[in-house]
Amino acid sequence: MARFIALLILFIPGAIAAFGIKLMRDTVFDDFYPIFFYSSIQFIFGLLLFIFGILFLGGFIIYRDRKKQKHAKDHNQYNSN
Repeated sequence: MARFIALLILFIPGAIAAFGIKLMRDTVFDDFYPIFFYSSIQFIFGLLLFIFGILFLGGFIIYRDRKKQKHAKDHNQYNSN
């Protein structure tokens, strides 16, 4: 059950990032949503969604690696030579 919840936690920011990419692509190909008044607002909103999703996923991976101490082992291995 805990792995399923963790998978959902990772899926939601990934879906948000994918929707951000879709908004940016739609802006480039002149397909606008009526909620956005200008194309630049739609593109910026899509860019913010994309950045938020990628930052969340990247932060989660860094947190997990530091928690399992994978980052420290790799860093010390390269500095010992």
